[in-house]
Amino acid sequence: MQGQSSGVGYGLKYQARCISDVKSDTDHTSFITGTLSLKEENEVHLIRLTSDGTELICEGLFSHPNEIWDLASCPFDQRIFSTVFSSGESYGAAIWQIPELYGQLNSPQLERIASLDAHASKIKSVLWWPSGRYDKVVSIDDENIYLWSLDSSKKSAQVQSQESSGILHSLTGGAWDPHDVNAVAATSDSSIQFWDLRTMKKTNSIERPQVHSVDYDSKKKHILVTAEDEFGLHVWDLRMPKVPIQGLPGHAHWTWAVKCNPEYEGLLLSAGTDSAVNLWLASMSSENESGPVDCPTIDPLLHSFSDYEDSVYGIAWSTREPLVFASLSYDGRVVVESAKPYIPRS
Repeated sequence: MQGQSSGVGYGLKYQARCISDVKSDTDHTSFITGTLSLKEENEVHLIRLTSDGTELICEGLFSHPNEIWDLASCPFDQRIFSTVFSSGESYGAAIWQIPELYGQLNSPQLERIASLDAHASKIKSVLWWPSGRYDKVVSIDDENIYLWSLDSSKKSAQVQSQESSGILHSLTGGAWDPHDVNAVAATSDSSIQFWDLRTMKKTNSIERPQVHSVDYDSKKKHILVTAEDEFGLHVWDLRMPKVPIQGLPGHAHWTWAVKCNPEYEGLLLSAGTDSAVNLWLASMSSENESGPVDCPTIDPLLHSFSDYEDSVYGIAWSTREPLVFASLSYDGRVVVESAKPYIPRS
C-alpha cells in the first residue's frame, strides 16, 4: 500500500540525516534534529508538534559548529543530547546541554558538557541506554567501543573502558539493549557483534554483510531487527541467531534505517535511499505470536510513505505518542505522521 504523505512538515535550512525523539519530554511530542552543511554554520532544531497535531513549531534553534552525522537525545534529561560531527577529515563527538531559559534568550548557545575525545579513529555513533537514568554512554568508532562515565553536573566524561573490535572489522554503529544495561550490538561491514560492557568482550556475532542499522524490540527480550543494504529487514531471536525468524523485503534501493515501536510489538519503521518510509507489522516470534493486533495473515507491509524527494536517513518514533513518528529526508525535510490509520483492526 503506497500513498502520498498526509503528515505535518517542517523544513530545515540545510541538508540533514539524523533525528531523535526527545523521550524525556513528557509534556510535548518533540524531536531534535541537526544539519549537515559543509560550507555553512550548522544548526540544531528542537521541534514540537502542537497539541492538535496540525503544526510543527520550532521550539529552539541553536548553532552547532560542525556537520552533524549522528544525534541522540538523552533519555532522562530533555535538555541534553549527543552529536557526532566532522570538520574536514577529522571527526569528534560531544555531549551538549540546551540552556534552561532558551526561549527567553535572543541567541541561545548550546553548552558543551563533555567532549568524547579519546577516539583516534572515525567516530560513528554515541549510544544512550534507552530504559532509564544511567550515567554512562557508549561511543563507537571504526575500530573501538568505548564506555564513558558521564557527570553532567561536573561537565565531564571519563573513559571507563575500551576495547578494539579487531582489524578485520570496521564498525559502523550499534544499539544498546533496553532489557540489559550491559549488552550492546555493534554493526560492522561484515557482521553484527554482541558485546558485554562489564568485560568489554564479544559474546557472539552474526555474520551479515552491509548492515546499516539495528534496533532492539523494547517490549520483547532477545529480539533484534536489522536493516541491510540490498537484503531488506530481518528479525532475529538472539537465543537462536543462526537464521532470522522473519525477513521483510525492505526498499527498492538501499534499506538504511529501522526502528522498533516503543509500545507495540512487531510494529516497525524503515527508511531507504528510494525516498520512502515503510511501515511494517512483523512477527517477533518463531511461533508466530501476534504483534500489536491479532491478524497473522496480513501483508507485513502496512503502508509506504512516498512523499519525499530525497533519500530518507532519519526516522524516530515518539515515546509520548507511540503511533506518531518523524522522518527526515536528506534535503532537510521533516515529516511527522501517524501510523494509526494503517494499523489493521482485529
